[in-house]
Amino acid sequence: MWNFSHRLRRSLSPIKCLHQRIKALNSRSLTTTECNRPTLVNKRSIDILHDPWCNKGTAFSMTERNRLDLRGLLPPNVMSSEQQIDRFKGDLKRLAAFISDGPADTYALAKWRILNRLHDRNETMYYKILIANIEEYAPIVYTPTVGLVCQNYSGLFRRPRGMYFSAADRGEMMSMVYNWPADRVDMIVVTDGSRILGLGDLGIQGIGIAIGKLDLYVAAAGMNPQRVLPVMIDVGTNNEKLLNDPMYLGLQEYRLDGQEYIAVMDEFMEAVFTRWPRVIVQFEDFQSKWASKLLQRYRNAYRMFNDDVQGTAGVALAGLLGAVRAQGKPMFDFPKQNIVLAGAGSAGIGVLNAARKTIARMLGNSLSAFESACSQFWVVDAKGLITVERKDIDPDVLPFARNAKEVGHRGLKEGASLTEVVREVNPDVLLGLSAVGGLFSEEVLEALKGSTSTRPAIFAMSNPTKHAECTPDEAFSIVGDNAIFASGSPFNDVDLGIGRIGYCNQANNMYLFPGIGLGTLLSGSRIVSDGMLQAAAERLASYMTEEEVLKGIIYPSISRIRDITKEVAAAVIEEAIEEDLAEGYRETEARELGKLNRVYC
Repeated sequence: MWNFSHRLRRSLSPIKCLHQRIKALNSRSLTTTECNRPTLVNKRSIDILHDPWCNKGTAFSMTERNRLDLRGLLPPNVMSSEQQIDRFKGDLKRLAAFISDGPADTYALAKWRILNRLHDRNETMYYKILIANIEEYAPIVYTPTVGLVCQNYSGLFRRPRGMYFSAADRGEMMSMVYNWPADRVDMIVVTDGSRILGLGDLGIQGIGIAIGKLDLYVAAAGMNPQRVLPVMIDVGTNNEKLLNDPMYLGLQEYRLDGQEYIAVMDEFMEAVFTRWPRVIVQFEDFQSKWASKLLQRYRNAYRMFNDDVQGTAGVALAGLLGAVRAQGKPMFDFPKQNIVLAGAGSAGIGVLNAARKTIARMLGNSLSAFESACSQFWVVDAKGLITVERKDIDPDVLPFARNAKEVGHRGLKEGASLTEVVREVNPDVLLGLSAVGGLFSEEVLEALKGSTSTRPAIFAMSNPTKHAECTPDEAFSIVGDNAIFASGSPFNDVDLGIGRIGYCNQANNMYLFPGIGLGTLLSGSRIVSDGMLQAAAERLASYMTEEEVLKGIIYPSISRIRDITKEVAAAVIEEAIEEDLAEGYRETEARELGKLNRVYC
C-alpha cells in the first residue's frame, strides 16, 4: 500500500510542478502606471498584444519582452514612443499626399480609420498622439468628422466599443451591466442616437459620438481610459433608410415613445448607478423632445448632466460674456446686450436659460430681475418670431415669447422673418442654433450691419460644418472687420488684408464638458448643480487675456485644452464646496478637498 502511495505521489509530482510553474507565470505581471502609481496586469504573451490597454507594440524593451514572453512576437528593433509617433504621423502625411486632390470628407474619414485602427492595437500610443496633437486630431475624433463617422458607422464597424442596451433588453439591464469588465467606471456618455449633431436620427450608429466624447475626457481631463464607458440606448429608429438597410446594426423597428421609452431609460439609469454608484453620466444628442424632460427627471437624483442643453449653454454663455469684453466693456454690462436667437430647440433654450440666470444674478438675483432678464432676448424659429400669440407654444419657450403689443411698436408681428427681426431690433449678438446651414444669408447679415454695437457678434454654432448658419468669410465681408465671429465647428481665420486677421473662434463644448466631469468626479458632488455649470462658464469667459479679447479672440486655442480643463474643474470644485454638495474623492474628505482647492487654485 505504501509503495502504491509513493508511486502515486511520484506520478503526480510533474503535474504539481506544472501547476506551480503556471502559478508562477501568472504571478509575473506587466507593470504599467496610472497617475504615477504601478498597476499590475496579469496577462502574458499574445494576450498583451491583443489588449490595447496593455500593448505598447515595438516600444516594449528587451527586458519586458523576455519577462512577458513577447520575444519573437515583435520585430527585434525596440522603438521609443516618440519614434512610434513620428512613424504614425509619417503614414498620415503620405496618405495626404496620395489623396490631396480628393474630397475633403474622404480624407477626414480615412484619417479617422487610421486612428481607430491604432486605438484597436495600441491604446497607449493612441492617447499619447491625441494628447500631444490635440488641435490637429480633435476635429477627427470629434466634430466635424465624427458626424461623418456616425453616418457610416455600420459600414465602418470592426470592433465593439462600449455597451448597447436595447428595447429588447427590458428586464435584463441590471444583470447586463455586470458584463462590462471594469469594476470601476467614472464616466459614461450615453446617447439614443435620435439627434446626432445636426444630422437627425442615426439610430445605433450614434454611438460614435459617445466614443468621441470619451476620447476627449481622456485627452483633455486625463481620465483613465479603463474607467470610461460609451453607451448606446437602442430604442429603434425612425430613419427609413436605416430601417431598410440590411447592413444596419441596430433594431430595425420604429422608436419607442411615451412611457415605454421612459421605462427603458429608467431601467438603464437604475442599473448603472447600482453597479457604479459614483459614476457620472453625460447625456448626449437626445432629440429636443426628450432632452429637457430626461434632464429634469434625473438631475436631482443622479450625478448627470446633458451636454447639449447645459454644456452648449455654458460655452455659448462664455462666448457672449467674451463678446462684451471684446467691446472694451466689463462683463457686468452683459444685461444691456440685445440678443436674437435663431433656433428654439433644446440647445437654444438651454443657452437662453443660462444667459437669463446670469443676467438675473448680475441684477441682484431677485425675482423681478429674473423676470425682466427675458426682455433681452428675441427668439426666431422655423415659423418666425415667437410671440405669446403663437399657438401650441412649447412651455420651455414660453418665458421668452415676446409681448404682442411690444412687438407691434417695433413694426413686427408673430412669425416675422429673421431678417425683419434683425433689422428692427439691431441686436448686439446674432446667435444661431438652428441646424440650418446658410440661415444667416447675405440679407440677414446686411441687416446686422445696423447693430448699435461697435463690435456685433455672430455665433454660427450649429454642427457639423455644413449646418453652420454662415461662414467667417461671409460674416467679415458683409458685417465688417470689427465683427466677432464664433462657430460650432472649426473654420480657418480670415485674412482681412493689411496684416489684419478676422479670428474664427470655435465655440466648442470640449472647452467645458471635460472640466465639468472632472470637477464633479474630484469633488464627489452629489449632483451637477446650475451653480457648478455657471461657475464653469464664467471661468472659461475670464480665461482669455484682455489683449486677446480686444483682438476678437473670445475662445482659447484647442492646444491649451488641458490647462483650460484644469481651470474649469477647479471652478466646479470650488462651487460644489460652496454649495455644500462635495463629499470628497477616494480618501480625500470634503473638508480636506476645500483646503487643497484654496492652496492650488
